[in-house]
Amino acid sequence: MGFGFGFDGFSILFTIMFVLVFGMILFTVIKSIAQWGKNNASPRLTVDAVVITKRISTTSSMHNTGSAGMHHHHTSTTYYVTFQVESGDRMELCVSGQEYGMLAEGDCGRLTFQGTRYLGFARNA
Repeated sequence: MGFGFGFDGFSILFTIMFVLVFGMILFTVIKSIAQWGKNNASPRLTVDAVVITKRISTTSSMHNTGSAGMHHHHTSTTYYVTFQVESGDRMELCVSGQEYGMLAEGDCGRLTFQGTRYLGFARNA
């Protein structure tokens, strides 16, 4: 059953889903570019801070890769550390796995960051 214009329910649904998925991808890209620009415009700050907590976010996906029933499994891990600065404010920053492993809860030192971009942490002696 059609609408007389060459459109049926499937093609309309497909078009709507395509526009929604493309829109979400475009929104994510624009949001990332805006955050990157905001970070670049922010001053580099170095402040006294304490490592409050650490957390890991892991995402996993599986894709079929051919007719032989083979699967490709991909896992991604993102590392976050929450710092508390002298004013009592807390900020959670994304760090590399190596930095994550070097930091421990309760560490005191000098946090260097730019916007939401982690630049380093120098532990007090």
